[in-house]
Amino acid sequence: MKISYIQPNTLKEEQIAWISLKENQKDSRFFTDESKEQMLIIGLEKRKGITRRKLYILMRKVVALTKQHGIKSVAINFSEFSFPHLKIKPQELSELLAINFEMANFEFVHYKTPPEDGWNMVEKIYLIGPKNASIQKGLERGQIIAHEVNTSRILANTPGGDMTPELLALAAVGAVKKLGVKVKILQTEDMKKLGMGGVLGVAKGSQEKPKFIILEYFGKKTGKPVVLVGKGVTFDTGGLNLKPGDSMLEMNMDMSGGAAVIHAIAAIATLKIKKNVIGLIPAVENMPSGTSFRPGDILKSMSGKTIEVLNTDAEGRIILADALTYAKKYNPRMVVDVATLTGAALVAVGQKASALFSKDENLIKLFRNLGEETGEYVWPLPLWDEFEDDIKGTFGDIINTGKTRYAGATLGAIFLYQFAKDYPWVHLDIAPRMTSTEGEYLAKGSVGAPIRLLVKLIEQY
Repeated sequence: MKISYIQPNTLKEEQIAWISLKENQKDSRFFTDESKEQMLIIGLEKRKGITRRKLYILMRKVVALTKQHGIKSVAINFSEFSFPHLKIKPQELSELLAINFEMANFEFVHYKTPPEDGWNMVEKIYLIGPKNASIQKGLERGQIIAHEVNTSRILANTPGGDMTPELLALAAVGAVKKLGVKVKILQTEDMKKLGMGGVLGVAKGSQEKPKFIILEYFGKKTGKPVVLVGKGVTFDTGGLNLKPGDSMLEMNMDMSGGAAVIHAIAAIATLKIKKNVIGLIPAVENMPSGTSFRPGDILKSMSGKTIEVLNTDAEGRIILADALTYAKKYNPRMVVDVATLTGAALVAVGQKASALFSKDENLIKLFRNLGEETGEYVWPLPLWDEFEDDIKGTFGDIINTGKTRYAGATLGAIFLYQFAKDYPWVHLDIAPRMTSTEGEYLAKGSVGAPIRLLVKLIEQY
């Protein structure tokens, strides 16, 4: 989609619809006026009642309703999105508009036969206003970020048969090609030498070999990097603790955290942010077979700690343990891991926010603020020391599921914390935000969380 910011009276396109936001009007309507000009009126509540959260929905609604009426090109005055009480500067507003317009226009159509009249997508949006270079800059930034979000959604939506660990590694290489990002792909033998018993143990049941993807972006010559770790389970059957059939559906998206890390770094590199960032993505398939790891097996992680496997369907934390240990090699300023880790997180916070865990109250506050700024909402859950007793092993150091069925999201986080005590650390359980929900004006499937938050984090931290 082409998004342009142009001055009044310079719009030359004839077949175009104008959009207007009308206060105190609940319904939306599309019509042609006396001058044969097409108009799409979108109703909204009192302008002073619009919050940042409602604004993001409104931005996406504009595109959704445009598509609904089969309109390809639209124009709207930039001032229509001005809500002074929100104190959003023009450049930030234009960036947010570009991101939300592009996200709402996205459809995953790679496996569909194109219709004769083409896909129902908006092709052009013209924002009209007085000359302002910062607004154009914001649009360009927003489209860069949105491109990476939507490309991440493509990766996550891709069926498991077409997105193996090897193919995910190739996608990572392609995503950062020519962006100044150094890529390393550790193979099975490399991981054996490093003692990555967690990654290798989980991968045993699949004929697809595991990969450990490393992305290194150095935007400045000095300074400790932030390390982003993404869970890359390209398909999760549950292993020998096989999931029920309905629960296995969408488990091709269990690599959403890995996809988010890949494309967050691609966005950071494209924007040329002057920070140092590392991405680590352990990529495996969790499959049942005669060679699968078993309940009762004890895996030796890269850290030297042993993991007693009580349930093979809690595999994500096992591979992340090795990645969190590997992160220490970079002497990081901070490590953030991103994972579709637990269904318990959905039970705890619903589908509106990712679950947030950290021992650092300042980081919790920072992430919550950034979540509100970007629309990637997060909500903190407890990570108290008392929970460590619930993951102590009988025959190994740590069990991979808790001794209780309660606080499942916290027990997953406290497991990871055992491998992340040497640096500032944040865990984002993005299982609640793996797929879109009704009323978001986003296509079904992946939403690309939390790329927008990660980019803003790297800029501001």
